[in-house]
Amino acid sequence: MPASSAPAPETYSYLGPAGTFTEAALAQAPRAVGQTWKSVNNVGEALDDVVSGRSVAAMIAIENSVEGGVSATQDALSHVPNLRIVGEYLVPVNFVLVARPGTTLDQVRVINAHPVAYAQCHLWLDQALPSHGHIPATSNVASAASLFENDQADAAIAPPNITRHHDLVVLAENIGDNPAAVTRFVLVSRTVPTPPATGADKTSIIAELPDDRAGALLEMLEQFATRGVNMSLLESRPIGDALGRYRFVIDLDGHILDERVADALLGLKRFSPNVIFLGSYPRADRASTVVTGRYSDDTFLDARDWLRSLIAGD
Repeated sequence: MPASSAPAPETYSYLGPAGTFTEAALAQAPRAVGQTWKSVNNVGEALDDVVSGRSVAAMIAIENSVEGGVSATQDALSHVPNLRIVGEYLVPVNFVLVARPGTTLDQVRVINAHPVAYAQCHLWLDQALPSHGHIPATSNVASAASLFENDQADAAIAPPNITRHHDLVVLAENIGDNPAAVTRFVLVSRTVPTPPATGADKTSIIAELPDDRAGALLEMLEQFATRGVNMSLLESRPIGDALGRYRFVIDLDGHILDERVADALLGLKRFSPNVIFLGSYPRADRASTVVTGRYSDDTFLDARDWLRSLIAGD
């Protein structure tokens, strides 16, 4: 019998080009190792690859420990249906200032940098290059590559490994304002069955308030507080149909199969006109979720058994 052919490699999209922090995050995903990686220009293109089937999943940045949530990602996830977060990955973020060979620091007048990277280096820039100009770039690697495409900028802010990909000199290292800065990335796929709970999980959702009135946000948050569900992320994004109308991007500690989380989501669905479930997945830091006894699965199950017994007349 002829030998069976090996399965075709799967394609994974990431914000490129090669050398970005997003590529470093994708390298952490076991399922992507040995597969085909496709570089894209923005989050919209990455998610379109997933929806169209050109890629099985896409790695995208969703939160930074310094700048907060990535609004482009949050907005895209609220508008593109049938997506699931299947994993999260953490990448330490630091930056170097690079230039074409022969350039010295005192010659730098204009810097090319991604806006987020630029914001995270402003203290160093204000001290070392107080009169510099800034040209925004589409990615941290594109900022460095642009130095070879035109002479509008003298230097660029880029990841530390940029010299592996481009013939550049490093003018300064560790220029980030916060040495502990971390970016959180998520691997997004099409809708898939929810994986089993691990005890160290996170659940991501997007929800809207039913109306704009005093106490509406508090009522939404009470759905979690009264069930002992901690929120590790709560950010508002404008819905866009009117001033004062917002949706909320929320990360919960726990899994949808945890009784307290499931009960909170049921309460939220009764309250909110639109809830988007983005997925339950293992935490990148593998930190176990700790809850007190009254919020354990057994406590919720005992309460339901008690109610059933009352209805049955036992």
